[in-house]
Amino acid sequence: DSQKVSDEIPATSDPVEFDKLTLVWGKPRQPPLGFEEWSTFLDAEGRIMDSKALRKRIFYGGVEHNLRKEVWKILLGCYEFDSTYAEREYVASIKKKEYETIKCQWQSISLEQAKRFTKFRERKGLIEKDVVRTDRSVSFYDGDDNPNVALLRDILLTYSFYNFDLGYCQGMSDLLSPILFVMKDESESFWCFVALMERLGPNFNRDQNGMHSQLFALSKLVELLDSPLHNYLKQADCLNYFFCFRWILIQFKREFEYEKTMYLWEVLWTHYLSEHFHLYICIAILKRYRKKIVDEEMDFDTLLKFINELSGQIDLDAALRDAEALCIVAGENGAACIPPGTPPSLPVELLYSDD
Repeated sequence: DSQKVSDEIPATSDPVEFDKLTLVWGKPRQPPLGFEEWSTFLDAEGRIMDSKALRKRIFYGGVEHNLRKEVWKILLGCYEFDSTYAEREYVASIKKKEYETIKCQWQSISLEQAKRFTKFRERKGLIEKDVVRTDRSVSFYDGDDNPNVALLRDILLTYSFYNFDLGYCQGMSDLLSPILFVMKDESESFWCFVALMERLGPNFNRDQNGMHSQLFALSKLVELLDSPLHNYLKQADCLNYFFCFRWILIQFKREFEYEKTMYLWEVLWTHYLSEHFHLYICIAILKRYRKKIVDEEMDFDTLLKFINELSGQIDLDAALRDAEALCIVAGENGAACIPPGTPPSLPVELLYSDD
């Protein structure tokens, strides 16, 4: 139905007119998906009968908190949409054993061995330093000797052995924290994190190619969707879009309160309108503040400071509605701005089979 919507939008080259349109076209947000409605998507064996309809429903409303544990594992691809309850249980038991095996690898490293294993010591040190600073304002992680903080550390260390080439980078604890908060289970959190890192791992590559391709796509999309902003940023020598780095790296994790971040993530994970919907959210936010950015003639440093200070100030529902409208207006031209393989693209064999 995005085609129908875009047909109804009058073509306009006037950015002011276009701004009015974006605010009209995003559909109203819905209440979150609850247990009763969720069961209508499943057959007697637990298979999801219409994954597209489910993804659309979550895109517009998110998921009730107590249901997230079940739904996130499917959205992230730990389980297939058409898997049965029995299959999911079987996969979970196999994966639990696999997790224990990998965890044992680093747990078995003796002090003597660690002395001669610089990479391990460095990673362990970095992880230990990061987890004690992660989401301590959330009661689940607050206080001294919190066992959940220890779990964050264990899962991240295990991941650094599972994906030894990537290892651990700052920001990963931010991505794991809501997952553990929802799953409350070490092995399930680990495999959800693995699935998320299949998509976002390139954000943390040493050469930053994953980040560069997203920032490049963002600049192309702004050029397409907001030429006055693009022209200003070009003139201010800000077209590298590094001021949006944090937004993209950890998926707006530090921009919204905890509950809102979880809601935003499940919307993004549906890949309903675009697997790069987070880029349209970036544009929606920048568009809202374009007048201020241009009027105050912000240079890069001022802009970076301004963007970082927006943390906690952004209206998420409005940003989602605007981003939806921008995504529909951009259509195929928008998709063409994004180089193939740009994160969070999934490896081809993992993509949804029913689209």
